[in-house]
Amino acid sequence: MADNLNMGTNFIHARIDEDNSTGKYGGEVFTRFPPEPNGYLHIGHAKSICLNFGTAKKYGGKCNLRYDDTNPVKEDIEYVKSIEEDIKWLGFEWDNIFWASDYFGQMYDAAVELIKKGKAFVDDQSAEEIRESRGTLTSPGKESPYRNRSVEENLKLFEEMKAGKYADGEKVLRAKIDMASPNINMRDPVIFRIAHATHHNTGDEWCIYPMYDFAHPLEDAIEGITHSICTLEFEDHRPLYDWAIQEVGWWDPAPQQIEFARLNVTNMIMSKRYLKKFVDHGSVESWDDPRMPTIAGIRRRGYTPEALRDFCDRIGVAKANSTVEIELLEHCIREDLKEKVPSKNVIFDPIKVVITNYPEDMTEEMEMENNRNDEYMGSRKVPFSRELYIDGADFMEVPAKKYFRLYPGNEVRFKGAYFLTCTESIRDESGNIVELHCTYDPETRSGSGFEGRKVKGTIHWVDAKTAVPIKVREYDYLIKENEAGEEVFNEDSVEEKICYGEPSILEAQPEDRFQFFRHGYYVADRRLTTDMEKVFNSIVGLKSSYQVK
Repeated sequence: MADNLNMGTNFIHARIDEDNSTGKYGGEVFTRFPPEPNGYLHIGHAKSICLNFGTAKKYGGKCNLRYDDTNPVKEDIEYVKSIEEDIKWLGFEWDNIFWASDYFGQMYDAAVELIKKGKAFVDDQSAEEIRESRGTLTSPGKESPYRNRSVEENLKLFEEMKAGKYADGEKVLRAKIDMASPNINMRDPVIFRIAHATHHNTGDEWCIYPMYDFAHPLEDAIEGITHSICTLEFEDHRPLYDWAIQEVGWWDPAPQQIEFARLNVTNMIMSKRYLKKFVDHGSVESWDDPRMPTIAGIRRRGYTPEALRDFCDRIGVAKANSTVEIELLEHCIREDLKEKVPSKNVIFDPIKVVITNYPEDMTEEMEMENNRNDEYMGSRKVPFSRELYIDGADFMEVPAKKYFRLYPGNEVRFKGAYFLTCTESIRDESGNIVELHCTYDPETRSGSGFEGRKVKGTIHWVDAKTAVPIKVREYDYLIKENEAGEEVFNEDSVEEKICYGEPSILEAQPEDRFQFFRHGYYVADRRLTTDMEKVFNSIVGLKSSYQVK
């Protein structure tokens, strides 16, 4: 399990400490992470994963992975595999793996128990009729005309529902609570519905399925969960959670639900429904498109599990919803990478440089540090010869004020090599500068101890003869604001370009991360990078004006 968690004190842990002090659960702490397998997990789920698994670790307890597979229409084994991969990638291991469908028989028996107690009834109303009769926040609901069916009739009808006698939507089983309750969730909620659909786990054994609000508390109780940690939108559902466990009456002590604020991040969409639209409509490559806020997408973008856990630790656990700036997430990945990844020279928008006084047939090996923040990462040799490539941004024919890079007549240091002076610029037929002529001073080689004069500018380069063409994909945020202030899909959120890297870039394997000198941090795409082609995704820039609060 992840070992860099900083699980400080929060209100959830304060509650657990209180329970432990009273011996409520015998000093045990048992949590669970209960995803529905109807899509890929996103960064909001990462917070829940860190909280549930991290809490279990802090208290020497256990954490289950439980799939909430009560809706066979929307679920897919692809999502199951991705969920397990995401959890492991984040650095966690579950103690047990369960399925809500493992408990369908017990949930059916629990529903029968409620019917026998007069706490549940079969309703013939349609979903629309039930919705219309539920009332509003200011007016009570209207009782179903079928609410007072006898226990015997309800048992018979529920058994017939189970046997497949009725069509989808023809009947439902509702809890009998209080149609005048100020909490609409307590106004006789539906707890079982009919769905003639093949289930991935139980096949065609069942054609009735429990609703989440009924299944969730029973699952927790069956597994012996002590603290059921949920996001804040389930706060209004807690009375129903407690009611179901209490009225069935089979478990003591009962689990308790505790809510925390879900994670919202600027420039990110946290709705699986919207994310699925992006995938289904082909707006993105897939669920793991590097622009997606899914854990799979974030991983493919090049973020590290350490950075994501650090981010979740920094934002803490709150009781009120808020929005976290995406710049904090970017700060976390930048801080994680700056001392652990090697640097590479990569040229964007290349301009060729010809050193006119350099021997045509000579090649030298220049020594470059791999990471200037960590000398223990050593150095590498980079070829240098008469023809080089530099970034297009490193030359200006008419320099702006305080521009210290290359321009006609100016001398700069080529990083790790020599001082060079630009003597001429060559244009193509369209007037674009395509080649620079320079001279070098052999006495100024890096490491030689030369101190005859100083230069203000230093630029990077790659050897033209050995340069490796690579694909680089630059990303903007997937969502942007339009002129009306609405969040819309950003059609310009990805740009692919051909760049040139030093020869060692050929050694890059999928998910290898690098700092491209003076550009930012990049990762070899885990799907597209091969021995023959190197494709890199931008992770994050080198600097930001963001101030950590």
